[in-house]
Amino acid sequence: MAGRLALIAAFALAAFPAPAEVQVREYPIPKGIYAHDVWADPRPDGPVYISGQRGGVLAILDPKSGEIETIKLGEGSAPHGVVMDRAGDVWLTDGGQNAMVRWSPGSKQITKFPLPADRGYTNLNTSTEGAGGLHWFTGQNGIYGRVDPKTGDVKVWDSAKGRGPYGIHATPDGTVYFASLAGNHIARIDAATGAATMIDPPTSGQGARRVWSDSKGVIWVSEWNAGNLGRFDPKTNAWKTFKAPGSAPKVYAVYVDEEDKPWVSEWSQQVMMRFDPATEKFDMYKSGTGVANVRQIHGRKGEVWTPESAADKIVVYRYR
Repeated sequence: MAGRLALIAAFALAAFPAPAEVQVREYPIPKGIYAHDVWADPRPDGPVYISGQRGGVLAILDPKSGEIETIKLGEGSAPHGVVMDRAGDVWLTDGGQNAMVRWSPGSKQITKFPLPADRGYTNLNTSTEGAGGLHWFTGQNGIYGRVDPKTGDVKVWDSAKGRGPYGIHATPDGTVYFASLAGNHIARIDAATGAATMIDPPTSGQGARRVWSDSKGVIWVSEWNAGNLGRFDPKTNAWKTFKAPGSAPKVYAVYVDEEDKPWVSEWSQQVMMRFDPATEKFDMYKSGTGVANVRQIHGRKGEVWTPESAADKIVVYRYR
């Protein structure tokens, strides 16, 4: 079932002066659906997909009109992550249904890929498309796994350090990395065997929460406990860590834009930050919300989209 709600977009200005001019635009969304993650269709003015965790819905924003479409995902649904694959299908990690859920925009069809029953509740978190079209996912209760969309086959592995698998992303060549929040590490998955190689950041107890690859396959990590943005180069196995501004920063999510500049959501000051690797400086931007609690972020050329889970808003930062 789908419902539509026409909403008027509100505007705000960046609250912090910065070298790059950024325009901020806010879109209210239906109350109670609780926007957790977002994913922007790469086409200019294409739809923005939202995981409505408490509403059990996939919400779809039309940025031009502000109209929202909501699609019910099933009984007990509670989606956490949302991503689009190269074929244009939308995937959600549905913790409530303990299943991966795929929605196809062309056919409007929902397909569910339940996890093996003997796994019990896995607290599904985030997913990504890797090499060969395999779709990989994490579960905070200590698992990671993959769906083969061609056959529907689902496989699940135990994380080496148990609880914690959280953010996940693939490099341009399809190599998949995930972060373990409770396990304080990142890991690289061998797609052929499913084995995960642990990679420990230099900061102990850092709380690696999310990961994102740049265009060269360098991995950027949001370190929640330490308030750092981490950088791991797989070619040299070298780490570099950058402390976010503020007295006690909490870096939740990371996304790398088309200029290979990471964006992070920071919770202690409730701001968005863009990091310039060349100058090693952070620029700060803020919406009109006091407490936004921005979770996973995503973007497309010239835009970064953010879900304000505490404010019933979706906000875009336009820098083109």
